[in-house]
Amino acid sequence: MSSPNVNTQVPPRFLPLVVLLFVGSGCAALVYEVVWFQMVSLIIGSSAISMGVILATFMGGMCLGSLLLAKYVRIREHPLRVYALLEAGIGLLGIVVLVGLPWVGGLYTAIGGPGMGGLFLRALFCALFLLPPTLLMGATLPAISRWVEATPEGVSWMGFFYGGNIAGAVAGTLLAGFYLLRVHDMTTATFVAVGFNIAVAVAGFALARVTPHTPTEEVVQPEAQRLPAGSMPVLIAIGISGMTALAAEVIWTRILSLMFGATVYTFSVILASFLVGLGIGSSAGSFMARHVKDPREALGWCQLFVMAGLAWAAYMLTQAMPYWPVNPELSIRPLFTFQIDLFRSLLAALPATILWGASFPLAIAAIARREKDPGRLVGVVYAANTVGAIVGAILASIILIAAIGTQNGQRLMIAFAAIAALIVLAPAAIEHGKLTFSKRSAVWVVVTLGFGAWFASTVAPVPPLLIAYGRFMAPRQWDHGEIIFWGEGMNSSMAVSELDSRDANGRPIRNYHNAGKVQASSEPQDMRLQRMLGHITTLLPETPGNILVIGCGAGVTAGAVSIDPGVQRLTIAEIEPLVPKFVAEHFGEHNFNVVRNPKTHIQIDDGRHFLLTTDETFDAITSDPFDPWVKGAATLYTEEFFNLAKSKLNDGGVMTVFVQLYESSMATVKSEIATFMKAFPNGVVFANTSFGQGYDVVLMGQKQPGPIDLDRIAARLSQPEYGPVAQSLYEIGIYSVEELFGTFAGDGPQLRPWLADAQINRDRNLRLQYLAGLGLNIYEADDIYRDMIVHRSWPQDLFVGSPERLAAIRDQIAGY
Repeated sequence: MSSPNVNTQVPPRFLPLVVLLFVGSGCAALVYEVVWFQMVSLIIGSSAISMGVILATFMGGMCLGSLLLAKYVRIREHPLRVYALLEAGIGLLGIVVLVGLPWVGGLYTAIGGPGMGGLFLRALFCALFLLPPTLLMGATLPAISRWVEATPEGVSWMGFFYGGNIAGAVAGTLLAGFYLLRVHDMTTATFVAVGFNIAVAVAGFALARVTPHTPTEEVVQPEAQRLPAGSMPVLIAIGISGMTALAAEVIWTRILSLMFGATVYTFSVILASFLVGLGIGSSAGSFMARHVKDPREALGWCQLFVMAGLAWAAYMLTQAMPYWPVNPELSIRPLFTFQIDLFRSLLAALPATILWGASFPLAIAAIARREKDPGRLVGVVYAANTVGAIVGAILASIILIAAIGTQNGQRLMIAFAAIAALIVLAPAAIEHGKLTFSKRSAVWVVVTLGFGAWFASTVAPVPPLLIAYGRFMAPRQWDHGEIIFWGEGMNSSMAVSELDSRDANGRPIRNYHNAGKVQASSEPQDMRLQRMLGHITTLLPETPGNILVIGCGAGVTAGAVSIDPGVQRLTIAEIEPLVPKFVAEHFGEHNFNVVRNPKTHIQIDDGRHFLLTTDETFDAITSDPFDPWVKGAATLYTEEFFNLAKSKLNDGGVMTVFVQLYESSMATVKSEIATFMKAFPNGVVFANTSFGQGYDVVLMGQKQPGPIDLDRIAARLSQPEYGPVAQSLYEIGIYSVEELFGTFAGDGPQLRPWLADAQINRDRNLRLQYLAGLGLNIYEADDIYRDMIVHRSWPQDLFVGSPERLAAIRDQIAGY
C-alpha cells in the first residue's frame, strides 16, 4: 500500500490517532464553551447583546489564535509537541477561568452599568477571560496541520482532523448539557474538560517521541508564509460561508426553541444537530479534496447548494414541521420527546450544515500548495471562516431578527450564499474602469441570481400561531382565538391573542405569549395571581416609595404596584424592548396603563445584571420572570440572586416572587421554594388556586422578619386614596385583608420537612433549569399544592391584629 503524500517521516498509521486526539480536544472545547457562557451570563446577563458579545469574543480569540500560530511558532518545532503544549495550556487556563471569573466579576459589577458604556465594559470583561484560552484553541488546528504537507492528500487529513474536532464538539455539547451540568455543576464539568485536555496533551507528547519531525526545505523558507496568488476570492467566500452558517444557526435556534420549548436541553439538541452536519460535511469535503480536480469550483458548488439548503430549512421550520401532529403531552418520558426533537432538528439542518462543513476543507484545498506552510494556510482559512462566523452571529442575534425578522433574515442569508458562489465561480475583471465578465461568468451570474431569487421567494414567515403556542401549536390550531399582535424581538418572539370568551366586565380575554406559551392573561386565575403579586408587594412595607418590578410581560403586576399612592418611583427591568413598547399597550385596561404612568421608568436590561450594576436600593422588589425551564431564567432563581435582591432592599423591605405549579414537577417547585427560603428563612407562601385546585403561588420574604399587621393594612385600604387598590382587589374576588392573606399556604419553618430533599439552585450549578426542563410537559399542579399544604398550620407569630380579624383570617386559612 502506498503512503499518503505527507511528511515522509510520519508513519501513516499514526494519522488516525491524531483524529482521535482532536475528538478529545473538541469535546473539551465545547464543555468549556457551555460552562463559560453560563458563568459569564450570571455576571453580564442573558440578553442577546450579552450573548452576542460573548460569542464574538470567544470566536474572535479562536480567529486570532489561528493567525498568530504561524507567525510566532517556528515551523521546525514538532507539531505534535506544540499541539500538546496548547492543550495543556487550555486546561490550565480552564482552571484559571473557573477560579478567577467569579472574583473578577465583582470588579465588573462595581464599575459596569447599562447603556453603551456598559456594553463596552461587557466586551472588555469577556475579552480578559475568554481571549487567552480561546487563542490557544484557535491555534490547535494550524499547529497540527504542519504535520502534513499542503498536498491533496495532506489537505484531506487536515479536513479529517477538523471533522474529528467537530465530532468531539458534538459529544461535549451533549455531555455538558444532558449530564455534567444536570447532575453535577460547573466545577465538575470544568475538571472533566481539563481531564480531556491533559489526556490529549499526554498522548500528543507520547506520539511526538516516536514520530520525529523534519519539515521539507521548501516550507522553511520565508516565501512559504505568503499566500498563493488568487487566494483572496476563496477566503472571502469561506468567510461568507461562516457568516451564513452562524446567522442561520441563530435564526433556526429562535424558531426551533419555539417548537421544542426553550430549555437548556433544546439548545443542546440544536447545537449538536448543527455540529453533526458540519462533521459529516467536513468528512465528505476531506474526501473530495483528495479527488476533485478543481476544489475551488467544488467550493462554489457548495455555496450554490447552500441556497437550496437554506430554503429547505426555512420550509421545514415554517411550513411543514409546525403543522405535524406532535403533542408533547403524550410523551411518557422526556427522553422520547428529545428523540423527536433531535430528529426534527437534524431534518431541517443537515442539508445546509453538511455543505458548510464540506466548504472548509475544500477552501483549504483551493489555496494549498506543496511548498507553502500548512499551518499558515489552515490558519488563514480558519480565521476567514471564523471572522465571517463572528459577523453572522452578531448580525443575526443583535440586529437582523429584531430589524427585519426571521423570514427576511433567511432570505438575506440566501443572497449572501449566492454572492459567495459567484465570487469563486464567476470571477470578474476590471478593464478600463468597468467590471467585466466572461461569457461563462455571465451565465453563472444569471443562473445563480435566478435560483437565489426563487429560493428566497419560497421562504415564509414564522406562523404567528407557532409564536403564540409553540410546541402546542398543532393541538391548538382549532382553538386559539385571534392573534392581534405578534413580533420578533431581539431576545424573544411574542404575541397577543384575543379569545371569544369574556371577563366579568365583558371584555374579551387576552393572552400574552412568549417563549411559545401563555405567560400572562386576563383570565380570572391569572389576573388574581398578577394583582396579588403586585399588591402584596406594596401593602407590606411601611413606606413603599421605590419599587422594582423584574419582568414587564402584560404589565398587570407592575400596574397593580403603580396604583398604590405610596409608590413614588416604579422601575421595570425588562429584557425585551418590544414588550413594554407594544405588548403592555394591549393590556392597558388591565394594567392601569402602567407604561405611560409618569412614575414608571423602563429599564431594558437583564434583571440580574440591572441589580448587580445599579446603585439604587428599593423598598420592595417583585420578580415575575420567564418560566424556570426557559434557558437563562434560572439565574433569577438562585440563592445568590435572592441574596443580592435582599441586599438591595431598604430596611423593612419586601421581596415577592411568582412560582408556577403548572407545567412543573414536584422537584422543580421544591427547588424554587427551598432556594428562596435559603435567603429568606422565614419566607411565606401565598397560594392562588383555580376552581379550588392548586395553580400557582407567591413567595414573600422580608429583609427583617416581622409580623404582618392586618389592622394597619386594613386601615390603609379604607383610605379614599387607596380606593383604586381596593377596587383592583375586588375585581379579582378579594374583598378584605383577611381574604388576601388568608391564601397563606405555609412558611419557611413549616415547610422545612417538605423541602428536606429539595435541590438548591445556586450559581455554580443552575440546577433549576435542568430540573424544570424535564418537567415542562407535566401537569400536576394540584398534586404539588396538596402535598405542600399538608405541612401548613396556623402561623403563631406571622399575623397581628384585632382578635376578630385574627379569628377571621384563621377561618379563611382553614378553608382555603
